[in-house]
Amino acid sequence: MRKLKLDELNRASVDEFKAQDKLPVAVVLDNVRSLHNVGSIFRTSDAFAVEQICLCGITGLPPNREIEKTALGATQSVNWKHYPSTLDAIHQLRVDGYLIIAIEQAVDSTMLNQFEPIPGEKYALIFGNEVNGVADEVMEQIDGCIEIPQFGTKHSFNIVVSAGIILWDFFSKLNLK
Repeated sequence: MRKLKLDELNRASVDEFKAQDKLPVAVVLDNVRSLHNVGSIFRTSDAFAVEQICLCGITGLPPNREIEKTALGATQSVNWKHYPSTLDAIHQLRVDGYLIIAIEQAVDSTMLNQFEPIPGEKYALIFGNEVNGVADEVMEQIDGCIEIPQFGTKHSFNIVVSAGIILWDFFSKLNLK
């Protein structure tokens, strides 16, 4: 067995990416502090062809050298917009027809393995900041909450790991059946 060479990967150009069908998901970053986390989420969002990223509050914005270290150019391919607050983003996403879903450990959350996205529905997936998670005032505005099952001694995943798990799950359930 050998690894594929870069020219064998058949990756889309930025223009081809912009024109292709997208996963009906908006990734919402609720005051994410780490620029490396922001860049990594751009890269993961590119890999799963999400519709857009909503950068809220203090979340860092491109162009930024620290974001680009991990985004590796994905800030050019993935559509993004900044909102002064996550509540502002939620308001606009609701107007645009998205279901608002927090990724959080909460009372009455749905475990990821039990969640089935509805084909044709659009989802705004809110990922919270690295210390406090999704803000309480945001949790009051959501339509639902997904929790990633965990079995170890730690109480949370890094936000980038959570985004990778959730986006892969949505992609596989909506596109690989």
